[in-house]
Amino acid sequence: METIEVARTDRGVVTITLNRPERKNAINGAMWDELLAAFREIAGRPGDRVLVLTGAGGAFCSGADLTPGSVEGGQQAQHQLARMRDVGDVVLALHRLPQPTIAKVGGVAVGAGANLAFGCDLIVASEDARFSEIFARRGLSVDAGGSWLLPRLVGLHRAKELAFFAEIISAKEAETFGLVNRVVPAGELDAFVGDWASRLASGPPIALAQTKRLLNDGGTATLEQALEAEGAAQTVNFGTKDVAEAITAFLEKREPAFEGR
Repeated sequence: METIEVARTDRGVVTITLNRPERKNAINGAMWDELLAAFREIAGRPGDRVLVLTGAGGAFCSGADLTPGSVEGGQQAQHQLARMRDVGDVVLALHRLPQPTIAKVGGVAVGAGANLAFGCDLIVASEDARFSEIFARRGLSVDAGGSWLLPRLVGLHRAKELAFFAEIISAKEAETFGLVNRVVPAGELDAFVGDWASRLASGPPIALAQTKRLLNDGGTATLEQALEAEGAAQTVNFGTKDVAEAITAFLEKREPAFEGR
């Protein structure tokens, strides 16, 4: 990997760090390709219990790198629509991960970088973080899933405000809008996210994966469809050893040791 770093702990926490600090981790063609490969690998690794996505050098991500030659990342130039479909593949791969995902955001998160963060299941920002749907300032429309994510996170009218004016908002404003889960002092960001990641990594993998899918699908499901999907999920859960372990642990007054089976 040239543009990202992937690190794993023995507790099942995998961290992807966007690693182009000289460009505030702007995403070039190579980074899109490497993110896709990494997300697909993580999806197939049962030992990876939770993903933390972050950036190097005091920034999360300054968006797509639009400097000449950066879009293709040294590869043969593609039709623009084909390249945007590659971006879509990355967004879908992140969305489809069965594992819970946490965006750990310090510094700037703008454009496609902001929408990668918003595409995670949980977003924790430091007090110095800044967000922007900066596309309009570049003569562009929203991408990287922003047109789908923003209305679901903040409502249609607030989403249009963010996209039309492309203003940079503070972490506290993002929290007020409902874009992030928590805002913490910069010096506490690593510890806070580490605690959340550890708690998720020790949770029941099958049940968490199904809860994630149910919540993601719930916005477009009827109540009847949602209830049917919940019933099917619980039927799977009750057939796992993790449920038996949870019941035993409760009776023995100890924490359960979930194995994801």
